[in-house]
Amino acid sequence: MTIAAPAVSKKVGRQSWPALLHRVVKTIRSRGLIDREQHLLVGVSGGPDSVALLSLLHRLRPSWSLTLTAVHFNYGLRGAESDGDQEFVAAFCRELEIPLSSRRLDVRGRARGTSLQAAARDLRYRAMTDIAKECGADRIALGHTADDQAETVLLWMLRGAGLSGLSGMPAIRDGKFIRPLYETKRQDILAYLQSAELSFRQDSSNAKPLYLRNRIRQELMPVLKRLVPSSVDALCRLADVCREDDRFLDEQLAALCSTRIRQEIEEGWSIERAFVRELPRALQRRLVRDVLRRCDALHRPAGLCAVERILHSVTAKGTFRGMAAKSIRLVVGKDLVQFIPSGHRDLSHEQRDQVVPKILAVPSQVTWAGTGQTIRAQQLARSHVRAAAQGRNCIIVDADRVSGPLVVRAWQPGDRFHPLGMKGRSKKLQDFFTDLKVSTTTRRKVPVVVAPKGIVWVVGYRQDERWTLTAATERCLVITASEGATGEGV
Repeated sequence: MTIAAPAVSKKVGRQSWPALLHRVVKTIRSRGLIDREQHLLVGVSGGPDSVALLSLLHRLRPSWSLTLTAVHFNYGLRGAESDGDQEFVAAFCRELEIPLSSRRLDVRGRARGTSLQAAARDLRYRAMTDIAKECGADRIALGHTADDQAETVLLWMLRGAGLSGLSGMPAIRDGKFIRPLYETKRQDILAYLQSAELSFRQDSSNAKPLYLRNRIRQELMPVLKRLVPSSVDALCRLADVCREDDRFLDEQLAALCSTRIRQEIEEGWSIERAFVRELPRALQRRLVRDVLRRCDALHRPAGLCAVERILHSVTAKGTFRGMAAKSIRLVVGKDLVQFIPSGHRDLSHEQRDQVVPKILAVPSQVTWAGTGQTIRAQQLARSHVRAAAQGRNCIIVDADRVSGPLVVRAWQPGDRFHPLGMKGRSKKLQDFFTDLKVSTTTRRKVPVVVAPKGIVWVVGYRQDERWTLTAATERCLVITASEGATGEGV
């Protein structure tokens, strides 16, 4: 949906700058975002923030001798509305005489094991990096505002994030991506668009309560602003303080570990196990998170659950081989801990089939070598699911409460879950097997379906009670297993 009537001011002299542009230039200078005579690639979705950003940079272009190129991505997720966004952006860029690169990105085809939003973000950042190289752009400008920053801090806070998560979005990332509207509030953006008589598009998906960020924006932020009118400023200050502290701790860790992390050409990174064990817990988490980021192709931070699982394996007794996060394979030996990016070789074919866990994307299926079972996962609407289908070889859980990626792996020492029927009490998986008189040989073969927040299903034996359907469930995750090793029913 397009808002307001399209019109573009032709005045570009400094005296004609609106107050908002002066404030944005102050942000650019204080944060070191743009230098004169640079080439900027500007992401333009057609929404109010990106339209305002392109307009403001267009006004800044003559006095700063900037070169501007716009980029727009069409994911095709909203049909005619997505095409309308692309046409709107093309018309806007023609009026400003700014070259535009429009790309279609196949999100549905690449969103396996992750949300559409996350897949779209990953594809978008990769594509912008490629386009910047093609056109020779020095920086990539994004339209995130102070309100976006406040929402991001709240989002990570509700997920239980540490300093890195509470740091929110940086004003400049990787020396390439910049956010000139970093200190600009959404209300100021809308006021600028109205005064400049600039139209923009509204993404209908932003109004849907399906995504947590939307609910934070529509429900939580209005309450906070009523209680504390300066809540956006306060949350942005919190992000800046956390980022400074986070950067300092990273620098201290880098100095401490500069000679302790070894990069192997074929096998990723290795660390002395004793060294990791000797570190304070806070530095252990930071060290593991840093190595996981190095292993990820997009340098994305790992979640706390993945970090804690790895630390449990490193600090526990014995050795361990297996996957602890979607981007790496973890090998814990007697003396060394190896972080091996997915795709590298570290085991024989026989070992790989037997002990390496497998990602269970939704929808997809995997074969578990230990029992020969085929394990399938699919998502269905609540109305299309028959609860009676549950049994020893099928479970049905709440899809919105189980985050991805799902992993099928063997049980590990220390595994604990909440067996269905135990009224919320947890139990060690080892004790669970012992009570059922499952032999050591058999339990090694049993597949376990695990989400980042914990065990979902001990296949053929019992599902975890935490993810069962409730009256509010709308989407169901159905996981089935073909006949294989026998076990106690769910």
